[in-house]
Amino acid sequence: MSPKVQPSKALIYIASMCAIIFWGMSYIWTDKLIAQNIPIFYFVFVRIFLAGFILFLFNTAYARIKRIQKQDLGKFLLLAFFEPFIYFICETYGLKLTGSPTISAMVIATIPIFSIGAGVIFFKEKVNGLNVFGILLSLVGIVLVAMAKGELGEHFVWGIVLLMVAVISEVGHASITKSLSGNYPSQTIVMYQFLIGSVYLLPLFLWKGLDGFDYEVYFDGDVWYPIICLAVLCSSLAFSLWVSTIKNLGVAKSSIFSALIPVAAAIIAWIIGHEALNQRQWTGIAISTVGVILSQYTKKK
Repeated sequence: MSPKVQPSKALIYIASMCAIIFWGMSYIWTDKLIAQNIPIFYFVFVRIFLAGFILFLFNTAYARIKRIQKQDLGKFLLLAFFEPFIYFICETYGLKLTGSPTISAMVIATIPIFSIGAGVIFFKEKVNGLNVFGILLSLVGIVLVAMAKGELGEHFVWGIVLLMVAVISEVGHASITKSLSGNYPSQTIVMYQFLIGSVYLLPLFLWKGLDGFDYEVYFDGDVWYPIICLAVLCSSLAFSLWVSTIKNLGVAKSSIFSALIPVAAAIIAWIIGHEALNQRQWTGIAISTVGVILSQYTKKK
């Protein structure tokens, strides 16, 4: 039996950045749905179910479906509970309640701080002083990029609390993913994650998601275009790439890329003309890039 071929570091980093770019774009598409007053439980459920179904078709076509082993069933149930169930609900409602996508992105960007502890404690991952300095440097850059003037939502504090819950759930999601990644292909893990997650979300979809249902509004092209983009690019593809990232880089080092989501969102918004970046924000992007490089540095023996 031939040994498994390990992907090169370059491919791992490319996969990581592709996932981050898709997640950066997800802020724009999610904002569009919220602006149209589409219920959160409607588009979150449809997004997750579509993503799981697409991966089911893909895995079936390429004979990649692997049955969940009995000892791993609890892990998969907990994985789906952390993300998509808890994470997407808390992140989306947190974004809505704070009234500020930039501040929301800053809170989500604290994921590496919590992930370092999880990686070191549970998986004995090696993190040196330069890695820690790089992570802190990246967070400084993110603050420069994300901080912007704007009105705070009426329920701002509750929004921050929900976003912190989302951060903790993401750390739990990454930790469980790491423990499963050695026994299951990336697409299989994400498929089960989303299909189980859609079962969790189904009662909320039926109870709140269909509240005031209007066929012409809910099935309009302006609603389904961002939902399909979220399902295919930001869920099916991005999460499959992210599982590979966690598997090869570990929980602590992979999490620093997730901290670049607000930076990616800001650049994308600038490219499509949604937002103009000032000199301070460009400086923050440069600092964050240097921080990521330092966070990935490993001394050669």
